[in-house]
Amino acid sequence: MTRRRISILGATGSIGASTLDLIRRDKEHWQVIALTANCQAEELAKLAREFSAEVAVVADESCLPTLRDALAGAQTEAMGGAAALVDAAARPTDITLAAIVGCAGLAPTMAAIEQGQVVALANKEALVSAGDVMTAAVKRHGTVLLPVDSEHNAIFQCLAGNDPAHVRSITLTASGGPFRDWSAAQLAAATPAQAVRHPNWDMGAKISVDSATMFNKGLELIEAFHLFPVGLDRLRIIVHPQSVVHSMVEYRDGSTLAQLGPSDMRVPIASALAWPARMDTPCAPLDLAALGELTFRAPDEERFPATRLCREAAEAGGATSAVLNAANEIAVAAFLGGKLPFTRIAVTVEELLGRYAPPAPASLDDVIAIDAEARRRARAVMELA
Repeated sequence: MTRRRISILGATGSIGASTLDLIRRDKEHWQVIALTANCQAEELAKLAREFSAEVAVVADESCLPTLRDALAGAQTEAMGGAAALVDAAARPTDITLAAIVGCAGLAPTMAAIEQGQVVALANKEALVSAGDVMTAAVKRHGTVLLPVDSEHNAIFQCLAGNDPAHVRSITLTASGGPFRDWSAAQLAAATPAQAVRHPNWDMGAKISVDSATMFNKGLELIEAFHLFPVGLDRLRIIVHPQSVVHSMVEYRDGSTLAQLGPSDMRVPIASALAWPARMDTPCAPLDLAALGELTFRAPDEERFPATRLCREAAEAGGATSAVLNAANEIAVAAFLGGKLPFTRIAVTVEELLGRYAPPAPASLDDVIAIDAEARRRARAVMELA
């Protein structure tokens, strides 16, 4: 592999850390352009020094003095604020990893897309909240969009070299989260501490709760709708507790291709980094004999209505998915703060969808405005409950 330039938006998060772990093992083939974080200034500075980054950016400008102090004497330029984040994302690279969590990542991701190179996408909101706007920009600028989520990356691999017109169905697998076998009564009493203990993956609190509610899989369904043009009616979800099969593609001749791998995000990240080639990872190979069995079951939308809500949002189009995503984030934050029961997360989202239906966004600014208003209204819905 020739030396490639890379920027990592969200370098101190779990995806960023896994990406840098892979680059660290093969430094001679990578030139780090930009590293960004929210306000982890000292950690960011340490990474910038290690990888000789051209620029380090903290989104929270109040953290810039700390970043500058930590980078004193280094060749790395220190910057801060939302505009600086966008400027860093716009710097020429061969590949940009977009892993900033939330709508804060929308503008930087768009700036990376507008380079017209390769964007490895790990920011859900880019396609959930701004799918039509982002995909239009990808086409306009000739950008290659590579999915980093394990499920979407698995689909991408299974589709390689095949015509989407020949696809009969795409199946996203879901672990089912820590509550997959819980009764409705148990779910009503579920605590944040229980919800964040994912059985297979090491993830942050928000995404762990999304896995527990199945919203994570519903949001991934919306992303798949934008990434893979086969039609919503051909997208399916199946619960697979072992998280070994990451997704499957069935073709019109009855053949089904599945991508299997360990529950380690370095596998799909490596797939995106090396595309269209392959690279080594430190991940242990699968031992299927030791696993013994792989099981599958249909999702239960009575106990976990999130997947139904997400499918309906994708079908409705327009701003619906942006409203759904914003309401879910507010409800999950309230649950984690002990202010909302677990089962009220989906109820809050559904109630807001019934009350707020703004026009379809025509620009990124429209998406951001809809997101802000949806969050405000979601808080009001919870106060009225």
